[in-house]
Amino acid sequence: MVSEMGVLILDYGSQYTQLIARRLRELGIFSFVLPGDATLEQIKKFSPEAMIWSGGPSSVYEEGAPQIPAGLIDYQRENAIPTLGICYGMQLLVKHFGGKIESAQAREYGRMQILPEPHSHFFSFQRPEPEFQVWMSHGDETTALPPGFTLTAKSAGGAVAGMEAHERRLYGVQFHPEVTHSQNGTELLSHFLFTLAELKPNWTMKNFRQDQVAKIRSAIPENEHVICALSGGVDSTVAAVLVHEAIGKRLHCLFVDHGLLRYQERERVMKLFTEQLHLPVTCVDASEQFLTELHQVTDPEKKRKIIGAQFIKVFDQEANRLEKTLGHLPQFLVQGTLYPDVIESSPAIHAGASSGIKKHSVTIKSHHNVGGLPKDLKFKLIEPLRDLFKDEVRALGKELSVPTDFLKRHPFPGPGLAVRIVGEINRANIEILQKADEIFIEEIKSANLYEKIWQAMAVFLPIRTVGVQGDGRTHDYVIALRAVNSSDGMTADWYPFESSFLSRVSTRICNEVKGISRVVYDISSKPPATIEWE
Repeated sequence: MVSEMGVLILDYGSQYTQLIARRLRELGIFSFVLPGDATLEQIKKFSPEAMIWSGGPSSVYEEGAPQIPAGLIDYQRENAIPTLGICYGMQLLVKHFGGKIESAQAREYGRMQILPEPHSHFFSFQRPEPEFQVWMSHGDETTALPPGFTLTAKSAGGAVAGMEAHERRLYGVQFHPEVTHSQNGTELLSHFLFTLAELKPNWTMKNFRQDQVAKIRSAIPENEHVICALSGGVDSTVAAVLVHEAIGKRLHCLFVDHGLLRYQERERVMKLFTEQLHLPVTCVDASEQFLTELHQVTDPEKKRKIIGAQFIKVFDQEANRLEKTLGHLPQFLVQGTLYPDVIESSPAIHAGASSGIKKHSVTIKSHHNVGGLPKDLKFKLIEPLRDLFKDEVRALGKELSVPTDFLKRHPFPGPGLAVRIVGEINRANIEILQKADEIFIEEIKSANLYEKIWQAMAVFLPIRTVGVQGDGRTHDYVIALRAVNSSDGMTADWYPFESSFLSRVSTRICNEVKGISRVVYDISSKPPATIEWE
């Protein structure tokens, strides 16, 4: 079991908070996330060896803005706990110790160059160049440092990018070292953890597996049976294998065909489940039920909520069926929810979660298995992957001996093609998209690019454009292609295909998929876009 001692991350509502925890795990450091308004008593229970305070969307001077927990500064000083404030976390330090924060005349957002000061302890790690690029995201800036703090870095625009009170073991940066766009971000965190805080690595995926198996066994009484929502993707499959290890035959997996799967997905994944993973799986064809409820629905949030509600209805139906066999109604539902699903959904969802209460965060979109769940949910949720990112799930899958070829599959959303069909969903549009997507993935695999790309997909656009095929005029739909590289799904860059590849895919789709006469390629990064279109 992992020791509770580690790094405390105080969450002030940043979309990147769990990225901090993830970076620490990559460095072999155990961490725990508490909400920014945690009490000193809650914090003391963990005996933190170091602290990191996250960013957030608030201004430190706004009414009701989150503040440093009462008594924490005294506790930090008495125990000499190394503390790093990131973005909003740094501004809290500035305010508390008597510095000045003002609204920035020119907001810094995105990639920016910073110039570290040579005397800085925080920036005294080895790097190729003195200056480097980081990811900024702030509307306020420090205009006067607090007494006792020294400037450690400036942005190219002259704004304060870092400060420290080294004797007090207090450090602050205005940028986000946890984001992959920040050069030397991992090196900065490593330097803080191992040099300034003098910590030792104490976390592995084996630790996580042991902890989760123990927690699952503790949460589920010995006489209880569990339903698992098995989508056929990596996330839910790894969750199923983990729970199966914990409770064995008391797990009942359900694979729901909602009519929005990829081309021949049902046949392919059922063969995998039964012949390779040996999981107890029941396939339920609920396509008519889902598509009827989605008829003429175009709003993406409504789509996700409808799909979430319909999944629960199916699970209720299957639970009632199992009741007749088992003699009692299953009370628990396993889902393969990941942390990116959680942080992009409603902030209210975070209440009580192990990853902290997101009282001050902003909703990006609701995920069908998070924001789409009904308020009167009858099941108690088991979400063992809730604090992990996609690549960490793959690492856990490897630890659990899930076949490597399966773990390399690209992510596929639980709502399926519903979030890749912009506008109205019907069987004709689904069939068009399935065929176009299959061609795209076939060509990617033929070009030996599949494992070099994090996620690839086709998207159906409800736009009719004029075209010419043969000697006739057409007025058909548009397919958008999207392929990105990412390490965690929180940020992503579009994949730079060669023009000859895109030409080949476009030609095949226009020739082989009836109803399509135009293909476009999406070159948007995340942010500002998201990976999925809806």
